[in-house]
Amino acid sequence: MDIEKRLELITRAPIEEVVTVEDLRKLLETKTKITAYDGFETSGLMHLGTGITRAIKINDLFEANVNFILLIADWYAWINNKMGGNLDMIKKTGEYFVEGWKACGVDMNKVKIMWASEIVKDSEYWKNVISISKLTTIQRAIRAGTIMGREEGEMQYVAQALYPMMQAYDPFYLGADIMQLGMDQRKAMILTREVAPKVDGSIRIAAMHHLLMGLQGNQRMGPAEAKMSKSIAASAIFIHDTKEQIESKINSAFCQPKDVEGNPILEIWKYIILRKFKSRTIKRKGKPNLEVQKYEELEKTFREGDLHPADLKKETIDAIDEILEPIRNYFEKNKKAKELYELVKNSVVTR
Repeated sequence: MDIEKRLELITRAPIEEVVTVEDLRKLLETKTKITAYDGFETSGLMHLGTGITRAIKINDLFEANVNFILLIADWYAWINNKMGGNLDMIKKTGEYFVEGWKACGVDMNKVKIMWASEIVKDSEYWKNVISISKLTTIQRAIRAGTIMGREEGEMQYVAQALYPMMQAYDPFYLGADIMQLGMDQRKAMILTREVAPKVDGSIRIAAMHHLLMGLQGNQRMGPAEAKMSKSIAASAIFIHDTKEQIESKINSAFCQPKDVEGNPILEIWKYIILRKFKSRTIKRKGKPNLEVQKYEELEKTFREGDLHPADLKKETIDAIDEILEPIRNYFEKNKKAKELYELVKNSVVTR
């Protein structure tokens, strides 16, 4: 596969920003074995963003001949007081996440799973975390703390300042050339890039993916609150949702006629439905059926008023239910996965 095709696969949506494309091209030109990683605080149930879009992008990277590491960031979730700060429950949630990615279509034989709770046992890890801390001001660490989903004013504890230092070192420890995390992790990735020349003389690439919008839309709130979130159940479609639950959530979702800005239904089509299906047929009341193959066609039709939100929502419900059906079946038939799902579902999820 030529470099331009690999570049296209790596940067394909949901990738939103690459720092920098030139560095990425040079990496493809000069290195044979390339590794990317993403890390997840394990908390709560998986939604479309953590499950489906993550699987879609990992498969893009596999096609581009890029190795992938999934870091189960259990210690990070512990620092961030997820699952009430119960580390044992956080670890169980990590096991559930692994089952979730399997169900969503990630070939776990190709992925390397790493656990933060294992990494921290290495004294060299802490030596290098401290080395990065010595290159970073306290103010910078506090500003980077927003990667935890917290405002700067919420940074009250020393552990919260340690969190971005640990994350900034992860790519070095994991041997990851590409940091393929969400846009909300941008500050940590940029910090890694800045300290890399002093740590080992390397250049680390940040390939940041779009964060799937919550069903309430983003017109009345800031970016942090607008994303699909497992701690705000009404904002998210979970990978376990039944068709009835999907229908209720989609029908209540923000989707104004002709309005393509801050529209979560269109986002689901752009980042999920039209990545999972080559085409979908939308039935329109009083009009011919609409065959959709490209997102740009869908957006144009909706903006011009030739597609009513009710018709769009109806096909969205059917498409998402079709995508989630095999995932629901996996968790129903796999004893271990089912037990983990029930455990996490019945646990208290804390922000």
